[in-house]
Amino acid sequence: MIRVLVVDDEALVRSGLRMILEAAGDISVIGEARDGAEAVSAVGRLRPEVVLMDVRMPVMDGLTAAGRILLDPQAPKVVMLTTFDVDEYVHTALRLGAVGFLLKDTPPRELAAAVRTVADGQAMLSPSVTKRVIAQYADRAPSRAEAARRQLDGLTGREGDVIRALARGLSNAEIGRELRLTEATVKAHVSRVLAKLGLANRVQAAILVHDADLR
Repeated sequence: MIRVLVVDDEALVRSGLRMILEAAGDISVIGEARDGAEAVSAVGRLRPEVVLMDVRMPVMDGLTAAGRILLDPQAPKVVMLTTFDVDEYVHTALRLGAVGFLLKDTPPRELAAAVRTVADGQAMLSPSVTKRVIAQYADRAPSRAEAARRQLDGLTGREGDVIRALARGLSNAEIGRELRLTEATVKAHVSRVLAKLGLANRVQAAILVHDADLR
């Protein structure tokens, strides 16, 4: 069972998420929290594998909570819950190490699939939305773009191909088909690229590519 903590200041939203996730059969909602402060405490107490956390909450917002939770080397996967067009803070959350975000109107089947994907160590669950968010909120100031390009300069040609495909939201299997590589080889390339760049996950790699404007 995948252990999930649901964090939202609205009881109705928490109940709806719990009902959807537990209906999947392989997901267990082990706790709920009404704000970021409760979430930080609950993570330490319950040790969930995945945290679904609203961005905007009283007492402590989701962004602050995510930053504190993700300081722990054994931190769970954090996915932000948001309303697109409103939460510009999502981009910052991704930089902190959150693995992605979900829109609150995500269909039930996609929600459960997203939790499985994240728990399995994969990247953002909705590539099309990921690209829109990164494109809308990425700060592409000249100094940031230049710094990002310098960071990417150390990659080999093949590693560059892989990270650019990753930034387009492609899965390992899709990257493999495009570059004519096995999925295992792509996975090895991705792991090596993340280690070489000092990044925590595929989302941060995608943001780096967008910052460098090398898509």
